[in-house]
Amino acid sequence: MEFQDKVALITGSAQGIGKAAALAFAKEGAIVVLNDVNKERLSETASGLEKTGARYLSILANTALRSDVEKMFNQVIEELGRLDILVNNAGITRDGFLHKMTEEQWKQVLDVNLTGVFYCLQAAAKIMRKAGSGRIINISSAARFGNLGQANYSATKAGVVGLTRTAARELAGKNVLVNAISPGTINTEMVQAIPEKALERLLGAIPLGRIGTTDELCHLILFLASEKSSYITGQVINCDGGWFMA
Repeated sequence: MEFQDKVALITGSAQGIGKAAALAFAKEGAIVVLNDVNKERLSETASGLEKTGARYLSILANTALRSDVEKMFNQVIEELGRLDILVNNAGITRDGFLHKMTEEQWKQVLDVNLTGVFYCLQAAAKIMRKAGSGRIINISSAARFGNLGQANYSATKAGVVGLTRTAARELAGKNVLVNAISPGTINTEMVQAIPEKALERLLGAIPLGRIGTTDELCHLILFLASEKSSYITGQVINCDGGWFMA
């Protein structure tokens, strides 16, 4: 199997893209480290992995808190001895139009979606530099180009791109590859909650005329985590059905 005995940490893996990625890595033989702040949903994901016989470690931690991140990465090394792959996926939305957005809405999203990505990226980099190898995949978003009612979210997802490219330059000499994926409309709980008329407008802007699946996104995540991507770093790859051809 592609990732036999490799350790893959996926933040925000209690649901949505993170959960799908955790299952995908497990199917390929990886030892999966689950992480989320939602204890109940995290337990559900862990139970699903356990039923498949996959090896996993489940850690309840808030990636927006440096102390939680440090404890989590220390636990990974203490219990598993290595870290090969990090998927920086944890993210939240607190939508509101610019003139109405509160400081709390702004700060909450920045703390999780950008500062949390930095904390995890930094912790992983220290481990991977010493090991002389590693793969880091940061989840950005098509919203990085700007989106109505998402000044906070868009700013963080654009920031993830700059952070990715800087980290890729700094870590290339240690054979640590850092890339970002920019999903468009993917069939997760968040998208399923979109009103029908709004979803129709979204579909009208997608050249392929449909929303993407978590499986399609996970194919890309697994590729960037594999040896097949050994000459790819510092890239932002859109997975959006052609929504933004840039």
